Amino acid sequence: MNDNETFRLTPLDIRKTEFRKSLRGYEPLEVEDFRARVADELERLVRHNIAVEERLRVVEEMLKDFQQREKAMNDALVAAQQLRAETREQAEREAQMILREAEADAERRLERARRELERLDASGQQLAQKHQSYIASLRALVDRQKAELEALAGSEALTFGKVAGTITPAFDAGPSVRKSSPKWIKSIVEE
Repeated sequence: MNDNETFRLTPLDIRKTEFRKSLRGYEPLEVEDFRARVADELERLVRHNIAVEERLRVVEEMLKDFQQREKAMNDALVAAQQLRAETREQAEREAQMILREAEADAERRLERARRELERLDASGQQLAQKHQSYIASLRALVDRQKAELEALAGSEALTFGKVAGTITPAFDAGPSVRKSSPKWIKSIVEE
């Protein structure tokens, strides 16, 4: 027998082992009783060993399964952390892009508003100039009309005869009666 070979003894080996008889040997009944008890104990230990090995195999499989789950969970956790970091970076890039677009849009709108304000201001100035020009023209017209009315009122009353298509005044009011200008004309002249 080698050192590498293990001595294997089974309960059956113990039960079937025969001993030679000698003159001063042991009591055969005691030896048989002892062999039976050793065989029973060895059988119990073998069964127990088989049960322990089976439980060990189950536990090792469970451990292997848990290790695989742990690895999968760690991989998932690392992937989730990477995804979170990538998502955060992408969200920050998108936020920066949206902010730049909003700033550019606001600048464009502000520039359009400035141009529109300048246009409206120029238009308002043109309208104010036209209004002043119109008022000045209207005042000049009113002044001419007033001067003509005053000149007409200040001249002697003329009597008109019936000349083709003319109408003779119904009465001669004379130089002392003078009508005043309508109120709307006065309001324009006094502006």
